[in-house]
Amino acid sequence: MSTSKTVAFYTLGCKLNFSETSTIARSFTTAGYEQVSFDKTADVYVINTCSVTENADKKFKSVVKQALKQNPDGFLVAIGCYAQLKPEESAALDGVDLVLGANEKFNVVDFLESKSPRGVHACTIDEVEQYVGSYAIGERTRAFLKVQDGCDYKCTYCTIPLARGFSRSDTLSNILNQAHEIVAQGIKEIVLTGVNIGDFGKGEFGAKKHEHTFFDLVHALDETEGLARIRISSIEPNLLRQDTIDFVAQSKRFVPHFHIPLQSGSNAVLAAMRRRYQRELYVKRVDQIKNRMSHACIGVDVIVGFPGETDEHFMETYHFLSELDVSYLHVFSYSERANTIAAELPNPVPKNIRVKRSKMLRGLSQKKRRAFYEQQLGTTQEVLFESENKNGYIHGFTPNYVKVKTYWDPALCNTIHTIELTQIADDGLVDFKFNNAVGTQVA
Repeated sequence: MSTSKTVAFYTLGCKLNFSETSTIARSFTTAGYEQVSFDKTADVYVINTCSVTENADKKFKSVVKQALKQNPDGFLVAIGCYAQLKPEESAALDGVDLVLGANEKFNVVDFLESKSPRGVHACTIDEVEQYVGSYAIGERTRAFLKVQDGCDYKCTYCTIPLARGFSRSDTLSNILNQAHEIVAQGIKEIVLTGVNIGDFGKGEFGAKKHEHTFFDLVHALDETEGLARIRISSIEPNLLRQDTIDFVAQSKRFVPHFHIPLQSGSNAVLAAMRRRYQRELYVKRVDQIKNRMSHACIGVDVIVGFPGETDEHFMETYHFLSELDVSYLHVFSYSERANTIAAELPNPVPKNIRVKRSKMLRGLSQKKRRAFYEQQLGTTQEVLFESENKNGYIHGFTPNYVKVKTYWDPALCNTIHTIELTQIADDGLVDFKFNNAVGTQVA
């Protein structure tokens, strides 16, 4: 293919997918392609798929139709988790020309420029061995930095090990080099991402096994000059250690924000999910964080409607979370995934019950977030403003993940300012002041 072509990208799913899409996009730029937005006519459309839920599968099909609407003759490439798990189904979708699996997705340009670029190229997941370092740059103020890939856990509901393979890490030196590349572009915040980032050091490529740990990574990144903030994304409670919590509490750059998957507040359901902890450990982690950083923001992942989850199990989760000192919830309704143990378990929960339980927990999340905001009122915080104009407003985050907004001012982009959170407005937003101006925080 000619290198004077245009390419557009669409990413479904997690921060890890975004980091990989960004890296693949840079390979297109190097090859001479011009990147355009996905709602424009392009010669090539690359869709990075997700398969965590049934909705993610459906969204992929919708995005394919969107691309074809922009250019019926466009060349469509499917990569990512759904492409690895369901390569033939992906290829059978009208309009999809090329499907690349986990081992092949970083070589999209090479496939496009081959003599026969169409078809399915996906090895079996047990043949996936490579690790490709990646980072995503979005709104210029924040970058998602991939530090780990794959997972050795065997949670009964999850397809990620089938889509991404075994747990493996980048080398510490590579990650530090990428962090410096990010800083050189003027970005002030890095978010660490991966499938199971607490497992960092396992299968570290180019180094002896277990040469480094997640704590080593945190300690080394904290020395990155020119970087204002580092944020830890989702980390398993059994892999978040006291030494890491203690280090973040006195860190120069790591912020007091943790996102820790729970999935259920019932030990019986946790056992059925084959999670590697019980609720008591989760309570311990929250207490350890709050004892060192009372102002820390703690987010929680929860799954409702897992097979066999009774009303009693659900209420056990509800009351557990209600009493826990956490800041917000990410709530997911259980979705049957092919080739998982959970899909074969008895006593599936009716979908209308899953919806009801999800709604209850989302309501609890709103209460939790408001309570967290109330705790922050009167405090002085530093906010890093984003670079996007959203309906006349500019947004930003405090270190402990309080999201604020004020009227759009391009001079604020990618700058850090000291603000004071003042009050929660009638609409649930929180007012703040800085430089004799008044702004509003949003959920």
